[in-house]
Amino acid sequence: MKTAVIVAAGAFPRTEYPRYLISTADLVVCCDGALSTLEKHAIVPDVVIGDMDSVCGRALKRFGGTKIHISGQDDNDLTKAFDHIMTEHPEVGTVHILGASGRREDHTIANYSLLMEYETRYGLSDRGIAVDMVSDYSTAMAVSDSVTLHVGEGRQVSIFTPDSTLSIKSSGLHWPLEGVRFDNWWKASLNRADQDAIRLELSHRAPVLIILT
Repeated sequence: MKTAVIVAAGAFPRTEYPRYLISTADLVVCCDGALSTLEKHAIVPDVVIGDMDSVCGRALKRFGGTKIHISGQDDNDLTKAFDHIMTEHPEVGTVHILGASGRREDHTIANYSLLMEYETRYGLSDRGIAVDMVSDYSTAMAVSDSVTLHVGEGRQVSIFTPDSTLSIKSSGLHWPLEGVRFDNWWKASLNRADQDAIRLELSHRAPVLIILT
């Protein structure tokens, strides 16, 4: 299976790992507002996608790859890029999303929530497709069922869900999740792994966001 990277118009990564993900990806899809940033870093994406309302016209003219103009505001450009990969590139088994945080906190929160929506919409875990959101500071992912994650001992772990009826049993975390009621965002944040692997047992299928720092 191949690897794709989506570059959104948030803070472009400065550290080595996310830039390595771009350089080794089989497919690079750029949200229109990020095209000028990629051009400054001498990175040429395979596809530029979006409603084209925030892209530099000169940069778009210079770009010789595939341009996909999708009008409408029901989905943001990140979702348009993700939908394109899911529908047009069945060979992709891993998607890394970069530039989805920073600059605007409201965009960051919305983009994190989209990870859970993508998991639910496409059944990513059931299909064996790995999707994460990577920045200079964290890696975020979504699951919808019980899971074992190899995160590394000492890794900071925060867990969020919009489902207040969900209960989670955990192993490998410093503060167990048994008894946590997910009725506010902070309830299972700022935890840490005491083992290389952590186990989350969900009481029922539900979208869960996991952020590793």
